[in-house]
Amino acid sequence: MIARDGSVEINGTFLGFDGEFYRVDTEFGTLTVDASGVNCDGPGCPDLSSYFAHVRFSGDPWAVDGLLSALVQSFAARSNYVTRIEPLERGQRVTMLASNTGPVMAEFDLLHTSDGEGFADLASENTDMVVSLREATNVEVRFAAEAGFGNLRDPIRARVLALDALTPLVSRSNTLNAISLENLQAVLTGKVQNWAEIGGSDAPIAVHVREHDFETEHNGFDLLPKISEFTDRMTTHATAMGVIEAIDADPYAIGFGFVSAGGPVKSLGLTGACGFFASVEAADIKANDYPLTLPVFLYTPARRLPTVAREFIEFATSPAAQVIVARTRFVDQSVGELSFRDQGHRFSNAISHAGDDVSLADLQDLTKLLQGSKRLTLGFRFEGGSTRLDAQSRSNTRLLARLLNAGVYDGKTLIFAGFSDGRGDGVSNANLSRRRAESVLRSVVDGAGGDFDATRTTLTTLGAGEAMPLACDDLEWGQRLNRRVEVWVKG
Repeated sequence: MIARDGSVEINGTFLGFDGEFYRVDTEFGTLTVDASGVNCDGPGCPDLSSYFAHVRFSGDPWAVDGLLSALVQSFAARSNYVTRIEPLERGQRVTMLASNTGPVMAEFDLLHTSDGEGFADLASENTDMVVSLREATNVEVRFAAEAGFGNLRDPIRARVLALDALTPLVSRSNTLNAISLENLQAVLTGKVQNWAEIGGSDAPIAVHVREHDFETEHNGFDLLPKISEFTDRMTTHATAMGVIEAIDADPYAIGFGFVSAGGPVKSLGLTGACGFFASVEAADIKANDYPLTLPVFLYTPARRLPTVAREFIEFATSPAAQVIVARTRFVDQSVGELSFRDQGHRFSNAISHAGDDVSLADLQDLTKLLQGSKRLTLGFRFEGGSTRLDAQSRSNTRLLARLLNAGVYDGKTLIFAGFSDGRGDGVSNANLSRRRAESVLRSVVDGAGGDFDATRTTLTTLGAGEAMPLACDDLEWGQRLNRRVEVWVKG
């Protein structure tokens, strides 16, 4: 490449062109060069007169087909493009045209790989974005950083498009409607091999899983066994529908499936001691109360993407996109409200487990404070052993910040209610839970930035300590489920 005035010459390997800038691998590293200031000379140089953006996505086939495809086509329609869809060997290509007979404006390749392959493609520059049903592992984060694609832990690199969840699935003819987490672990590891051992029929249990759901030891859920601990009698399937079809055909099978998959099978509720019960409901998934929730991530590199790709990212993470998500089988992130009555079972459970540190009077005070309020269907939880919010919660701070800026809660009071696990004394837990609530409030206000007018909405916090446990504290995952911040709206 030579500057148009001849003053500078850049030699290297052509890496790409985004419509505005060239990327060139040189002896000084990868350079990004404004195309308007240079002439490109070489076999890799694009024809600027016929250029259009070619954007590649790689990742989980279920999320690519069930979610990403719908978002891409909706984005094209909003941009007044005509779309042409053609199959690829592993996925599909969505071509966007100015009109039925007009020029091509962009090509989006939606490739079926897996979460792991997607991150490998990103590190090797074989994709522009990754669609994943799990967070990047430490190894994947390191490889991406070494390849110059930035910190994948950065929220701007890892955006949440929608929500899904894993759920235990059985045949509709199975007599069980719920399974304890302890029994689920025993079934997956082969310690329990007959339904009669956990209250079912006298029949052997057949375990089915999709191979990509547990492709790494990092499955994201401390309450599930690692893949290396799974029973060697399990059957793996290449697709999510393969698992569903196998369970539908065998009344004594159990497996894991996505909430978004649906199908002619039954989801089992999750139970535990301390009154814990979780069913796969959209409100519980949004509120981060269901323990096997799966955020659907869109990972992007720390390099310039074509304008049309940046416009798609902006659309895909906007409230308008959540309308499209709601039309799919995935769970959207739009914020709803749960009435005080909807939380009755939680208050009942709290009363039945009241003890020395949380008295009946404490619960009565909490009830009076929240009565007449509605709980928002977004919750905030923390990564294991950390004060850092988890991925879904980081996304929720941005969602709530947008709603505050839009004036949705003008004239109302938002109560950030912090809760803790039961370890430690009651006073310390109350103080700790209040500090967590204050931390989340600050994150939301920071996310709202200078556009937020603090006079329009009253923001307050409370520390309820261990007052309303969602699970038992004898296991680490139960402690993490109890350590949370809820948001209640009054007025």
